[in-house]
Amino acid sequence: MAEKTQSAEFIPRLLPPWELLAEGHRGCQGCGEALALRQILKAAGPDTIVCSATGCMEIITSPYPETAWRIPWIHVAFENAAAVASGVEAGIKILQKHGRYREGKVNIIAIGGDGGTADIGLQALSGALERRHDFTYVCTDNEAYMNTGIQRSSATPFGASTTPSPAGKESIGQRTEKKDLPMIVAAHNLPYLATACPSYPLDLMNKTRRALSTEGPTYLHVLSPCPTGWRHPIDMAVEMGRLAVESGVFPLYEIIDGKLRLNVEMNKRRPVAEYLKPQGRFRHLGPEQIEEIQRFVNEYYDRLIYRSQCDAEAPPTPHEE
Repeated sequence: MAEKTQSAEFIPRLLPPWELLAEGHRGCQGCGEALALRQILKAAGPDTIVCSATGCMEIITSPYPETAWRIPWIHVAFENAAAVASGVEAGIKILQKHGRYREGKVNIIAIGGDGGTADIGLQALSGALERRHDFTYVCTDNEAYMNTGIQRSSATPFGASTTPSPAGKESIGQRTEKKDLPMIVAAHNLPYLATACPSYPLDLMNKTRRALSTEGPTYLHVLSPCPTGWRHPIDMAVEMGRLAVESGVFPLYEIIDGKLRLNVEMNKRRPVAEYLKPQGRFRHLGPEQIEEIQRFVNEYYDRLIYRSQCDAEAPPTPHEE
């Protein structure tokens, strides 16, 4: 599959040496979300504070009295990671103003899963973005509430079988399309937003660095393959992420000051069936349903291509000049 990645600022031999997510945590074997978190923290560096919503990453990294975090970390409720990160950001500014906190940039990251972001935490996220707090929100999207038993979320894709939306004689599983959360977030006019996947580590780390170095609220939406919930082999997390991107199911793009740019260009996309086949959550789908999913993916990807072309041809904004 011929492809070109437009994000290549990192040189592999110069990758930061630190590992801020300790080994030995209790993640499932082959967890794509833990892999994403490791890459994000490697790019962020030690001058970082994380506000983490309840979810898989909180559960596996903080069983009392242990922790896998080598940086300051705050566990907060399912719905308010963005609100707490807003408070941390505002508090540091006040303390710096009065000389009670060291000067310099502190990376503030809020982390939530798709349930804690697209559903329960959407109100807090929207409010924090509207208030223009200087922090980066990361949605680690494994497409369901995995840590409580694989319940559907609004980010669960059409046709996926979950515990409350099981496939059966009268059901094909999830009946609604995946919520387009990155575009909902983009409507808040952020200076920087990107989609990413740990299967493309340099792309994810470069986007993390750009998000953290951009003043104001920024957002990363990270697809995180889950062998437990997706029911794919535990050694396929990286391959599943690549199949998602190469099939167009999960396009990699950036929106910088309102202009969209696709990051991975392919001469020809893989059939969606190649992405669906290894996953047990889709094995009940017939040819008609797979064709419907393929049609939806084609239409959405074509819209992204059209927008990226239009944005590339648009005159520069005053900020860009």
